[in-house]
Amino acid sequence: MAEPAIFFEEVNERQGLFHRRAVLLGGFAGLGLTALGGRLAYLQLLETQRYEKLATSNQFNFKLVPAPRGLIVDRNGAVLAANRPNFRLLVSKDKGTDPEATLKTLASFVPMDEARQRRLLREISNAPRRAPVSVMEDMTWEQFSAINVRAPELPNVTADMGEVRVYPHGGAFAHVIGYVAKVNREDLTPTGPNSDPILLHPGFRIGKQGIEKALDLELRGRAGAKKVEVDANGREVRHDEDGDIAAVPGKEVQLTLDVDIQNRALEVFGGESGGAVLMDCRTGDILCMMSAPSFDANRFVRGLTGAEYRALANYERRPLLDKCLSGTYPPGSTFKTMTALAALEAGIDPDQTVSCGGGMYFGGRYFRCHKKGGHGAQNMRDAIKNSCDVYFYSVASRIGPDRIAAVAREFGFGQTFDIGIPGQKKGIVPSTQWVRENRPKDPKWHPGESLSYGIGQGMLTANCLQLAVMTARLANGRKALNPRLIKSIGGKELPRGSDVPDLPFSQEHLNYVRDGMAAVTEAGGTAFRASQLGLGDILMAGKTGTAQVYSYKAGGHRGKGGPWRLRDHGLFVAFAPLDEPRYALAVIVQHGMGGSTAAAPRAREIMRVALLKDPELRARIETPLPMPEIQPDLELDTVPDSPVFAEPPNTPTPAVGDPLVPPSEGPA
Repeated sequence: MAEPAIFFEEVNERQGLFHRRAVLLGGFAGLGLTALGGRLAYLQLLETQRYEKLATSNQFNFKLVPAPRGLIVDRNGAVLAANRPNFRLLVSKDKGTDPEATLKTLASFVPMDEARQRRLLREISNAPRRAPVSVMEDMTWEQFSAINVRAPELPNVTADMGEVRVYPHGGAFAHVIGYVAKVNREDLTPTGPNSDPILLHPGFRIGKQGIEKALDLELRGRAGAKKVEVDANGREVRHDEDGDIAAVPGKEVQLTLDVDIQNRALEVFGGESGGAVLMDCRTGDILCMMSAPSFDANRFVRGLTGAEYRALANYERRPLLDKCLSGTYPPGSTFKTMTALAALEAGIDPDQTVSCGGGMYFGGRYFRCHKKGGHGAQNMRDAIKNSCDVYFYSVASRIGPDRIAAVAREFGFGQTFDIGIPGQKKGIVPSTQWVRENRPKDPKWHPGESLSYGIGQGMLTANCLQLAVMTARLANGRKALNPRLIKSIGGKELPRGSDVPDLPFSQEHLNYVRDGMAAVTEAGGTAFRASQLGLGDILMAGKTGTAQVYSYKAGGHRGKGGPWRLRDHGLFVAFAPLDEPRYALAVIVQHGMGGSTAAAPRAREIMRVALLKDPELRARIETPLPMPEIQPDLELDTVPDSPVFAEPPNTPTPAVGDPLVPPSEGPA
């Protein structure tokens, strides 16, 4: 009987199929386990740090902390801008909170009117989620404590301590240093340094004017971070001080200014409007650059109300305008030094005289001299000393405007200087070319315009810094000095203003003009009384100036009793000591009515402080002057052998009742 072979074949076939499937499934399972193990090994070994950071970020957050802003100091290290701690109140928006109700509650503890609450609501709604918005700065300790005690009842409200910019000297340096304020939308940029997220921090401030704006990046420093533990909703639980990232403070900026001279300048101006610039004649350093009236920069840091800002902006003496850089004025008679130098360079004999009878006719018009009766015959030195207009009318008409303009530009007129801050106005230095380019309806230079040009009037304008540069270059007598305001940044000194070429003028001509300025402060000069320093043998040379605001003919000229805006400007430029110039000064008193009465006395007080602060000059001032030599009396040098009797002096006998003789001692 045959065996059932087909049975075994079917079993073997099914068994083989099972084994193949088992091996296939086992292979897939093995591959899967291998891949899973490899992935786990990759995540556990190679990606450990990454996932540790992700896990930590769920538990901890880093809050940006602004860096301490760099200090601004004067030439001797006195602090002009620093930082101080302040208590601030912050509010942020989040789910389930009502910012409007929160602000109404906070108004019970800190002053906050309805208008301010509406403005803060707009800021909170526009801010990113959980981004704090500053509600109040400089809270008192009582306000700070009251908020912190009620912290559990005030979600998303934080009262902490930050830093705020402070200016110890108030308005004395406001125009030079500027101020900082909150960042607005105009300050933000898509790229560059102003795209940094730190700008949105409520404690961050950005420079808005002066040094604070010009060197904002150097003063900012690098922001740090505070490590805080948060819950599942992102709310702060605790502060992990060990994980904080320290901020890098901004660089220290040292200026060439002197705090004592600057404060004295603001003091002597009082309520007057104008500017004063004092320069070192040897280095070009600016020791004083003061604009009056000024404003308190600390108020801008905290934020002005609309009424406060309008009061400053609408005041006729314009405290927000920098009179040293942005205000331009006719230089008046201070410009006669430039006309005199241009005349000398043109070959005019300085000893040649011009007769001044109180004015001169030219082109059918009568040009007055400031002295109604005239000065008589005047040579160049006398004309500078007495500020004779007629002499300079005559000289200016002979040499023409282009020679005067060329000299003026060499002395700094019509240009701006790289002192590190913006806002300078060039002013106008007219010439025949300037008239063609800027006066298309009347492109011709009229001869009568040269007369006004020669005495610093007409189209000519300059700022106070340019006048100081002119005086410093005259006083130096050799170098075309450039002004320097920033001495160093982060300890690195900037180039000096004396690293410049020489002036392209004859030394003899420069000395002659300086001698004329010395005559101004001598007896009989226009600034004699107002320029006496009272510092021993140290003397000052200078030049007064009065810049007419409205023409006499039009009836616009007014005396001291007229409206302030119609009065003439008073100017004075000076340098001292006379024998070895070290400091040059320019003072403009806006609508001050006269350089000798308004500007020169203020310049004297500012110059005195600079001279007294100079150690070498201080020693010279304190050294007693030598006693005058006494000529010996030859008759008294010999002793007579016997007494000599002389007749008594023939004096009248006093009568009884004379107040010098008692009645009882009358004649017998």
